[in-house]
Amino acid sequence: MRVFLKTLQARLRDPRQFSVPSPDRLCPICGYEGRFLALGTPPRWDGRCPNCGSRERHRLLHLCLEREGIDLKDGREILHFAPEGYFKKMMGDAPNYHTADLVPGKARHAMDMSDMTFGDESVDCVLAHHVLEHVPDDKKAMRESFRVLKPGGLAIFSVPQNWARAETYENPEVTSEADKYAHYDDAAHVRYYGRDFADRVREAGFEVTEWRLEPQDEPKYGLYKGDVIYLCRKPG
Repeated sequence: MRVFLKTLQARLRDPRQFSVPSPDRLCPICGYEGRFLALGTPPRWDGRCPNCGSRERHRLLHLCLEREGIDLKDGREILHFAPEGYFKKMMGDAPNYHTADLVPGKARHAMDMSDMTFGDESVDCVLAHHVLEHVPDDKKAMRESFRVLKPGGLAIFSVPQNWARAETYENPEVTSEADKYAHYDDAAHVRYYGRDFADRVREAGFEVTEWRLEPQDEPKYGLYKGDVIYLCRKPG
């Protein structure tokens, strides 16, 4: 019934998404098989699972953790910025799972990623998915992530990227919402990352692995083509 209602709502909201054929997708998070629905503005067709509501980057993270054998429920201390609903549900009320957001009340901790209140070497994992493009001083946020991680700790990042550009684009003269949307495809963003994102993270001291699914497998899970999960390890 949930899937039927979500599909009906999607058909009423944007019937054009049903005007083209679509293969059945598989959600690795909830196991749903069938057509995915549109999300975003402008809409991305086949991006949202109608059963659990997961987006492309959520499913990619799930697959990455699963295939790399990374169990974040093993008791390690986790600091998660702008936590996704499905992930919070997965972690439950584990005392070692710390959520953080700039807006008070939206997470366990009200915290700026570029000015963390956690002590040095106090957590095992930092998660931030599509967060750094919102942070004015993203390099300081990366250094803060490095600081709070224990030696051998892991930061997991993902960001929207323009793979046609070698270097990240940010322009201090772009300040209005209209201009931000025109320059960065989102009124809340302050930059558009290029292919140099991994190098920016390495500058903070991390060892970086770029994790992506094979292109022939992306359609199966309804993934956004070119999405990457960055596994960033603090040496030690």
